[in-house]
Amino acid sequence: MGESQSISNDELSLAARIEVMLFVSAEPVPVQQLSQALDVTVSVVERGLKELEDLLRSRGLRLQRHAGRVQLTTAPELAGLVETFLGLEAITHLSRAALETLAIIAYQQPVTRPQVDSIRGVNSDAMLKSLLSKGLILESGRTDGPGRPILYSTTPEFLQHFGLNSLTELPPLSAPKETDTEEADLLKG
Repeated sequence: MGESQSISNDELSLAARIEVMLFVSAEPVPVQQLSQALDVTVSVVERGLKELEDLLRSRGLRLQRHAGRVQLTTAPELAGLVETFLGLEAITHLSRAALETLAIIAYQQPVTRPQVDSIRGVNSDAMLKSLLSKGLILESGRTDGPGRPILYSTTPEFLQHFGLNSLTELPPLSAPKETDTEEADLLKG
């Protein structure tokens, strides 16, 4: 690894030990796995994650949580710099239909295509294929119902694309406001 260690593993902060494990992991890591590796309780790991999160606020990395797993990601506000440095295309722009489909999945997940179609009022096959190919959603299982339809959920890439650290940062859903007075008059009867 490195040259001779002048500081022992036990002298490094919990946040530093968590950071190094997340840094070397290619995939999001379950909090339970961090707990086992550090031989501490999940609540101790959560305190370490909070400390690490606070330390990273002024740096170029962020903690991202998704489905009970955590990983290090780049700060969303630095996405343009990273894309330029790596020579990547600008983040793909999503159509209104793709955003609509993605929002339904984000808020209702796990959700089936028939459920998405029912909410949108149109067939969503093309949108689901597009979102799958972009890595923003994934097939997360199947229901036990007739035909065992596929369940769809968002991915950690979805969170990165929208600069979210976890699904809890999604804005709350609000009831649609009734703006059409003609519709209101019809209801009055």
